[in-house]
Amino acid sequence: MSVLTRDVLEDGSYANKLGLPADLVWSPEQLDESLASTLADRPAGDIWVFAYGSLMWNPLLHFNARENAVLEGWHRSFCLKSVAGRGSVGTPGRMLALEPGGIVAGIALRLAGETAYRELRILWAREMASGSYIPRWEQVTLADGHLVSALVFVANKSHPLYDRNTSAGQVAPFIVHATGKFGTNAEYVCHLNFALADAGLEDPYVDALVHELKGASAAVMYG
Repeated sequence: MSVLTRDVLEDGSYANKLGLPADLVWSPEQLDESLASTLADRPAGDIWVFAYGSLMWNPLLHFNARENAVLEGWHRSFCLKSVAGRGSVGTPGRMLALEPGGIVAGIALRLAGETAYRELRILWAREMASGSYIPRWEQVTLADGHLVSALVFVANKSHPLYDRNTSAGQVAPFIVHATGKFGTNAEYVCHLNFALADAGLEDPYVDALVHELKGASAAVMYG
């Protein structure tokens, strides 16, 4: 089993270690173009990144502040088919993204100005490996009430991996069977659940999915 590290993001080997099908992999030029386009629309002030999934427990970024934060107008959704990493083409799982509507609690990470571009390039290698997300600047509310503009990766609904069937009951059967080079899909959900609890945050959708996975796991185990 491979392990996601900062080194594989820096040396360009991430997509290969992830096991992405070649026709889905973005080139370095596509990554650079996407990052440049996003930075062209960057609001003034510090660069914050809104973490709502694996960036919460394994950011692999250098940052100088970490705060609980709330993003309004979006919600967690396992709406992207996982054909690599924690799934495969033959047995796809589900990747987490954000879709419009609702509210989502997560963690805001502030990048240091002098190293921000390098950190963002590493982030792009990780999040935009296949272009399944759309990077946006959104306002988030920090735990102390301050509003900041943060970089948020939301679902790209035009991507071939997008699936609109996202209820806990619909995605659990896929997640419980999926595994890939980075481990099982169910393990990802467990990490997410623990990360939310560790930060004192809640998400009813994640709670419902954990409940569904327990039932699905029992069904697989006992037939």
